[in-house]
Amino acid sequence: MTYATVRIIRQEHAALAAMLRSIIMLLEQHRRKGTPPDFAALRAMLFYVDEFPEKRHHRKESELLFPKLRARTPISRELMDRLDNDHAWGERKIRNVEHAMLAFEMLGDSRRAAFESAMGQYVDFYLNHMAIEEREILPLAEKVLTPEDWRELDEAFGRNRDPLTGYRPEREYEALFTRIVNIVPAPIGLGPAT
Repeated sequence: MTYATVRIIRQEHAALAAMLRSIIMLLEQHRRKGTPPDFAALRAMLFYVDEFPEKRHHRKESELLFPKLRARTPISRELMDRLDNDHAWGERKIRNVEHAMLAFEMLGDSRRAAFESAMGQYVDFYLNHMAIEEREILPLAEKVLTPEDWRELDEAFGRNRDPLTGYRPEREYEALFTRIVNIVPAPIGLGPAT
């Protein structure tokens, strides 16, 4: 049986991975052409990463899923501590990426490599983090959590409404997601192929 929480986490991970890979693809395309990227599009994409996964998705993992796992098993506690630490540092890491992007936008091409490096490191960090959760934590949760645990988690995670997983954006985010979808290439958006 696949629980709603597991399905939602995997969907959100897939949406985030596609967004992050799209950013890298856009940067590579502009580097090859020797053109600056669309900074407004990059800001919108990074705002999504900061607003949804960093503030909503991670919080539910750290405040709901991991404590339930720690209460049910001593297995993987060090790993969950590391993942919690990743969550705590994620917001600082995204700020560093945003600063590097602003430096590139304001100071020009001399800052391109630093931004691309910061972005690449952030993407690698995040993709690795999500892979560990899917490979280690979710299977452990499926083995040790109780039906009551799953009911509580499914209810909490079911309130997640990430528009990149098929939900209509909340009213205040409609313009942001319309912009992202229309600018960003597939698999996230409808923009031109890279």
